[in-house]
Amino acid sequence: MHTEPKSPQEPARPATSGLGRRALFATGAALAAAVGAAAEPVANHARPQGRGTGSGASPAAIRFHGLRQAGVTGPQLPATQMLSFDLPPRSVAADRETLRNVLAALTGTLSGAAAGTLPDPRLHTGETTRLACVVGVGPALASRLALNVPAELADLPAFPDDRLDAARGNGDLLLQLCAADRWTLTVVAELAATAAQSAGAVPRWTQSGFLPHTAPGVTPRNLFGFKDGTANPDDTAAGRWVWGPPGAHEHGTILVYRRIHMDVAGFAAIPEDRQNKMIGRRIGDGVPLTGTAEHDDPDIYAKHADGAYIIPVTAHVRLSSPRLDGGARMLRRSYNYDDGPDDRGLLFCAFMRDPALFTRVQNRLATRDALIPFIEHRASAVAYVLPGINPGGTLGEQLWR
Repeated sequence: MHTEPKSPQEPARPATSGLGRRALFATGAALAAAVGAAAEPVANHARPQGRGTGSGASPAAIRFHGLRQAGVTGPQLPATQMLSFDLPPRSVAADRETLRNVLAALTGTLSGAAAGTLPDPRLHTGETTRLACVVGVGPALASRLALNVPAELADLPAFPDDRLDAARGNGDLLLQLCAADRWTLTVVAELAATAAQSAGAVPRWTQSGFLPHTAPGVTPRNLFGFKDGTANPDDTAAGRWVWGPPGAHEHGTILVYRRIHMDVAGFAAIPEDRQNKMIGRRIGDGVPLTGTAEHDDPDIYAKHADGAYIIPVTAHVRLSSPRLDGGARMLRRSYNYDDGPDDRGLLFCAFMRDPALFTRVQNRLATRDALIPFIEHRASAVAYVLPGINPGGTLGEQLWR
């Protein structure tokens, strides 16, 4: 669980993890595919973008088509469904054709869902559909089918104390469906999963997540009570560290996903002053221990008069600081999850040009982080997030070049 960057947050209605694994399979839509592309080329905004207040006007739909997928570039919506499919191996030629068909099916279903034009009456609520999605290709499938993906795409190495459940991680296609409400997620998940399965994909796993209700401009909190994500890279930095270089991958990126179990009760029992030192920020206002405002850059080298670091050497903020990686940053868009009183935590979702950055950060955290007794990584996945498309196009067009 990194305390890196903040992304645009949309004020949320209280959301629940809902749509559990059994329920989704029972509806015949075990996984929902999620793909969206925003028209704007920016990676994020420096401050949260919220729903307008006071006008009473319905918020605008989030556009599906554009240079980059809206699940990365648009406002972070309050509810999410993480989804994974596999493509059963037959032959390279046959599997490439299956992938084409699956991506075409998802493009049609999800573009219609984002535009509010699908005929399903359950989506005709009288309100604007707020849907933003991401679709990515896993490294195993990319290698098997010799797809045109970034050379940096690769599975993560093993980390100390990982307790990964293979049934909850990885996959040939990784998808994230994000919406302003749980109802939209449930219905679109069913429709997209039906489309993907009809084209030959097989469900692998699903995971729901949520954000707390927050006012515009307020950073949401994780289940430890701390503000989670406070300074995402600006457009210039994102162009260097998040999005691909000029060429076929310029408007793509790589998603690292980690399902992190949190001992919420155990952490809550710790005195607040110690909690602050473990994180490197104050729980009340999110201000770094070396700063005066939430968005101040933590000074990991500042010391007390006795020579001790103000932000302790085991503090989460210190170990995940971009200063230790030559300024390299990842774009954070994480969610909380609640799968019962004994299984709550964080769905860490971060986008970056090279997942080697995550590996470096996690190697530091896994051996020295003060949070180690209170967190456990239980699932993992990596995927190449495809560039967006123009109207009339199909997701994944660059994969075959």
